[in-house]
Amino acid sequence: MHSIIKIAYRNLGRNRRRSFFSALALALGLALLLLMAAFLRGEINSALDYTIRLKSGHLQIRAPSYDETKTSLKWDDLIQDPQSLIAQVAALPQVKDATPRLYATAILVSQNKSIGVQVFGIDPQATANQPYRDGIVSGQFLTPDDREGLLLGQPLAQKLGLQTGNRVNLSVNTANGDVNEQVFIVRGIFSTGTNAFDNATILLPLAKAQAITQSDNHASVIFILLKDSRYTDQVANALANLPYKILTWQTMNDMIIQTEDMANAYMMIFYLIVLAITASVIVNTLIMAVFERMREIGILAAIGWRAREILLLFLAETALLTIIGIGLGLIIGLMIITYFSNHGFYIGNMGISGYLIGNMIYTELTFSDTLKLSLITLLITLIAGLYPAILAARLEPVNALHGSQ
Repeated sequence: MHSIIKIAYRNLGRNRRRSFFSALALALGLALLLLMAAFLRGEINSALDYTIRLKSGHLQIRAPSYDETKTSLKWDDLIQDPQSLIAQVAALPQVKDATPRLYATAILVSQNKSIGVQVFGIDPQATANQPYRDGIVSGQFLTPDDREGLLLGQPLAQKLGLQTGNRVNLSVNTANGDVNEQVFIVRGIFSTGTNAFDNATILLPLAKAQAITQSDNHASVIFILLKDSRYTDQVANALANLPYKILTWQTMNDMIIQTEDMANAYMMIFYLIVLAITASVIVNTLIMAVFERMREIGILAAIGWRAREILLLFLAETALLTIIGIGLGLIIGLMIITYFSNHGFYIGNMGISGYLIGNMIYTELTFSDTLKLSLITLLITLIAGLYPAILAARLEPVNALHGSQ
């Protein structure tokens, strides 16, 4: 077997340019697949991270009758006296932060422009609201006792031509079904890096949100962040005795998880197509080698080489070309992925309902993805290389010596 590999290596060196470009074609195909896998994983992980930090948390506590799609403000659908419940939740060692949030729908009016928005009533001092605090691009963050200030997402402010200090009119639905209206001052403008969220979100201090919606000491949800997502089920079980609904991030982000599964299935088809195309380059190279070396194959058969050994020779050439191509592809792919993991892809506003995507996607390549794609590349190319190997093994010695099939 060692001699076969030596001969295979020598044969590839006969036409180094052709062998190099064949391996390069496979390398570029593998590099493309690695980049696609890293982009997909980065996009999914980014969407989950943004959604957990900004909207869902790792866990939420809700009233059993609360309907998120209707943003209900009826007292029966809300959590009464959320602070007493938060004290119980925060006592769990796995919990990083637990904070009340009140959600309401509203219409924001500035001069002759109006737009529908969602109001987030938040506790400005809560750790869970750090993404909004860090995202301030102008002005200042809210204070708990502010009764006239609000925060706008940057795309929303740009759409309405608003700046810090401007006055706007906010009409908010109330708990009894009426509409409450008040003039607010734009205290600050924030950006979380997700246009879908920033384009439709108003932040108010929780106390002011409760007052303007007439929801008194109630909250829509208790938003919970954990020290590690692995604690999700453990904490959910610890809270199971509460007279409320406990939702995990997996349940709330089911669409993202399903999208990931579906995307992986479609990407596997894409991987196979790309690899089939690149593997065909190596197959064509080896078929050309078979026809160029017919007399040599005939001589090998005449001096006692069996068909199996000739088959192994061409498979060894296929394997060597594939290994060189995979090695080169890993180098090229990792260089490109490293660049985009640091600088990212700018994709702009590509928000989908219930699915927060950042304006920048940073590639993330895992060892399992790298190993999986490398093994698939090796397997498909070896399978494709069977045809020229069998073609060479089946040549009749006499015909091969005369240069005919």
